[in-house]
Amino acid sequence: MKKYFFIFLIPIISINYSYGADIIPLTQAINLAKDSCMGISAELNQMKTMAGINTAVTGVGTVAAGGALATGITKSQKDKEIRSYEESIKILNSIPNTNNELTTINIESEEEFKEQIYNYIAQEVQNKTINDIKTSMLQEIEKEKNKLEEQSKKLGNIRTGLMAGDTATNIAGAVIAGKNQIKGDLKSQIDECLKAIQVLDTAKQQARIDGSANQDNLTKAETIVRECSEWEFIEIDKINNRASGAMISSIVGAGTGLAGTITSASANSKKVRNDDTDTGQKKEANLNTAANVLAGAATGASLVSTVFNATQISILNKASDTAQRCEEALQQ
Repeated sequence: MKKYFFIFLIPIISINYSYGADIIPLTQAINLAKDSCMGISAELNQMKTMAGINTAVTGVGTVAAGGALATGITKSQKDKEIRSYEESIKILNSIPNTNNELTTINIESEEEFKEQIYNYIAQEVQNKTINDIKTSMLQEIEKEKNKLEEQSKKLGNIRTGLMAGDTATNIAGAVIAGKNQIKGDLKSQIDECLKAIQVLDTAKQQARIDGSANQDNLTKAETIVRECSEWEFIEIDKINNRASGAMISSIVGAGTGLAGTITSASANSKKVRNDDTDTGQKKEANLNTAANVLAGAATGASLVSTVFNATQISILNKASDTAQRCEEALQQ
């Protein structure tokens, strides 16, 4: 009788931890998360610092431009007073010169005190000629006019200086905002971190099912997944959008501020101020108006830039806090 021996070949099946390609041992998954997620907070903290600096810089620019506008408005009021004095001077100069004394001024009053005062004033006026009064008035008006012109000139210089300061801060703000954005490498690292956390979450669940990991590692994995998964709720793209908005606003503010600086300086130049013709006065008034309008526009641009920087800081604070808590969980 022949005996037949049957050999049953049992195939060796390699264990695939995922029922898919992503499941790896828990310890290995934790190390992968460390490699992918560590170091993000350092760069974000630097960005947060720069955003804070830029907020302060553009804030100073907003104050400077606003100060320039307020100064320009005050200057315009002084200039109107100067024009009023100039008109008074023209009227007085149109009075013909004469040495005739004024006639007696008769003032009636029911009150004895008032009558005495009026009589005293009338007597003083009687002792002067029209030329004396005219000369005295011209001297007083010229004195006040010169005082106002000095104030107007000083205010013009202040406005020009403030506009120049706003221009400088906007240039600095544009440079800072242009650089203070999430770079491709950091964005990729955040994406890789999220992927690693997903792998870790799967590995944690598998380890809990098959009992291949101790409780300490399971607890650690749960903490890492909980803290680092918060990256899903951070709107990284908005960080760059806010930076771009701040940069554009600062560029607009810089251009407007530069134009305002040039216009203000031109309006306050000797050539323009000393031109007392109607054409010259109109040109000076138009330049001052334009400088004030530009100061207002620069104020708005600086304010918008400041708002963009402030909102960028808000998002960066959330991102930085998430990165910090994630890394603390990884280091436990």
